Formats: sequence, C-alpha cells, structure tokens
Amino acid sequence: MRLLPILMLMAACAVGAEPDAARMDAVVASRVEADQFSGSVLVQRGQETIFAKSVGWANAEHDVPNRAETKFRIGSITKQFTAAAVLLLEEDGKLRVQDPVSVHVADAPEAWKGIRIHHLLSHTSGIPSFTSFPEYRELKLTEMSAADIVKVFRDKPLEFEPGTRFQYSNSGYLLLGFLVEKISGQSYEELLRSRIFGPLEMKNSGYDHNRAIVTHRAAGYTRGPDGNPQNADYINMSVPHAAGGLYSTTTDLCRWVRGLFGGEVLSDASLKKMITANLESYGYGLVTGKSSGHTFVAHGGGIEGFNTDLRYFPDEQMCVTVLSNVNTSATGAMADELAKLAFGEQVTLHSERKEIPLDSETLAKYAGVYQSDGGPTMTITLEDAGLMSRLGNQPKLQIYPESKTTFFPKEVAAELVFSIDVAGNATGFVLRQAGRERQFMRGPEK
Repeated sequence: MRLLPILMLMAACAVGAEPDAARMDAVVASRVEADQFSGSVLVQRGQETIFAKSVGWANAEHDVPNRAETKFRIGSITKQFTAAAVLLLEEDGKLRVQDPVSVHVADAPEAWKGIRIHHLLSHTSGIPSFTSFPEYRELKLTEMSAADIVKVFRDKPLEFEPGTRFQYSNSGYLLLGFLVEKISGQSYEELLRSRIFGPLEMKNSGYDHNRAIVTHRAAGYTRGPDGNPQNADYINMSVPHAAGGLYSTTTDLCRWVRGLFGGEVLSDASLKKMITANLESYGYGLVTGKSSGHTFVAHGGGIEGFNTDLRYFPDEQMCVTVLSNVNTSATGAMADELAKLAFGEQVTLHSERKEIPLDSETLAKYAGVYQSDGGPTMTITLEDAGLMSRLGNQPKLQIYPESKTTFFPKEVAAELVFSIDVAGNATGFVLRQAGRERQFMRGPEK
C-alpha cells in the first residue's frame, strides 16, 4: 500500500506576492513526491494565514485525509510547555530555577547534588537520556508514572559535571515533569490544561492517552524496508510525559507562540529566561537563533509515527509549523524553506539540487572524524552507497557532492562546505543549517 497524498487546503494572503504561496506549495509537493511527508503545515503572520496545506492520510486504513483540524503527537515540542509550567511555578513562588534539584527531591542521589533546575531546562545536567538505554525498547511498552521512570535513571552515573556541556536529555525533562507534579499538587496534564491550554483557548491540544477517544487524532506511520508505509511501533504515552507526551494542531501551536510572546502566559522576566540562549543556543525548551537577520525560536519533535517542527519569529509575529504523521527527517527543512519564502527570500528545493559524479578515490579524501569547537563530532565515512555523515549519535545521512567543496543531504536543509589542501584532502568544513554556521576541523588519523 502506498500512502497516497491528497491535497486538502491552500490559502494565500497579503504577506508576500502570489508566487511565494505557489513556491510554498512546491515545498510541500516536492516532499510528498519523494514520499517524505504526510501531514499539515501552516504559515501565519499574527492571525493572518499566509499558507496552509494538509496532505496524506490521517488514517490510511480508513481513507481519512489529514485536515487543518487533524491532531498530531508533537514529540519534543512538548518541552517548551514543560519549561513554561516550571516558570509559572517560579512566578507562584513555589520554586526557583536556580534551586538545586535536591531541595525538592529529598532522597536525591548524591550525584545530583550539583544539579539545578536550570540545568534540567537547558540540557546541561549530565543525566543520561533514558530513551537511549537498551531497556527502553521494552520500557516504552509499559504504563508508568513519572516517578517510576525517574527510578530508571536516578542511579545512573552523570555523563559530565553539571553546567559544563550540552547534551540533549529526555531524562531531564521527565524529571521536570515529576517536579511540576510534586510541587504543584496537580498532574502535569491538569496544570497545562488550567494554566495554558484553557486560557489560550487551545481546544485541540492536550496530553495524549492511548485508550482515550480523541476526535481527529492522526494515526502514526513509518516506512518499512520496501519504502511503503506501515503502522508505527507502539509506545505507551505515559512514558514520554513532560518530554514528549502532547498532541496539538498547527493552528493551536501558532496560537500558543502568539500567546507566549504576547504576555498571555508568562511575565516578561520569565519569558526572557525562557528564550535566553545557554550552551548550544538552547534556552528553556526552545532553541534560539537568527536566520537571514530574523530572530527566531524553534523546536522540533520526533516520536513513533510523528515528526514535527515549530518556529516563531517574534519581531514579525511569524509562525511556521510543520506536523507529519509519517516519520521523516524532512520537517525541519520544510519549516526552514517555508520561513524563508514567507520573508520573500529565494529557496532551492532539495529536489532541485543536482549532484555531480565523484569517484570513490576522491570521495575517500573527505572521510574522517571532524570536531566542532565545544560541540558534537561529525563522522564521515565512505560506504557502498556513497559518503555518509553522522553528527554525534544521530542517524547517518548520505551527503551528495554539488561541487568538489559543497555537499548536501537530501533529507534536511543543510550543506557542508569543505576546505581542501593542495593534495585534495579535506581539512575541515562549515556546516550551514537554519541560518547558522558551525566550523568543524578534521582530527588526526588514528
């Protein structure tokens, strides 16, 4: 069975000329044609819709198409709601983000004595992510409370001294959810409903439960070895909790960021804490940055059967959200391309980039381990399929030569621009992605 794309909705309004909307349509269509997207996208300035489109099936077995009102699991976009919940409790005087975790967890392990709530929010605690544990494959099938999951990682050794490094950790946000419930006396779900979803009239957002009947909820899919869609693996939704347990719609997510930056959720002081960049440009539940001179906050999400991306440009009140109910690495690239088009910039679609032939002897000169300054390592290997790149512990991506110095992956909007010595060997490269650049230098051969 092939997941047939069905185009549902397209709207173009006053921001930018009509060709911009047509080009946005091409962004979505190119990913549909490549079997890389099924879901909904929305671009808004304020409450004005620039572009909206839904494609593919919300339920492929019953031929139910995705629509604007379709609800998607949003994965780690959940983390910004968790961060806001923590900051609301700080405003209530019930905690401080600089509190040691041990102040609120009486039996905290000795290794946690140097961990502050700030470290959990900014992914600098050193607590290993429980979703990377070998036992996670079985753990995710089980109904568990936040307290139960904390027990899974509480006695694991820290991976580094708190505050010295950035390392994304679902454990940190799970622990934040546990603290929110313990300190507030409410469930995580109840607090979000009463303090955020209700006041902002986010009527199509909530905590996802496997057994609940949720109208317009999309089923999640992944692609099998033959490239055809199949039902995504099961995950008990009690497990992701405050690290990734929510569902929402494109419209509700744009309503959320407008409310967040419009003073409807947090005080100015709390919002400033949330969007102040720490290590790796990560604030509290949000990445901060600039793209072509435009300041933005953003976060992506991934969970069984779903990938998502939400970006907001507060100065222009521009919201871009991409929600997919097929696992794909394309959502971030789509959001980046749609945002550029919304600002009147030119975009080269991934399908329009052309690779040139390079023989294996030449490609071998790019293979090696490259280190960024204080950041992750990129490993590039020559394999049968071609040149493969791997950033940290992320999945491998093939990179294709556009020239002898510029390579690009087809799944994400990025490029690697290499420096070459007189012998033709790569000595380093600049990774360009989402309006940012990071320098990588080649390490010595082992």
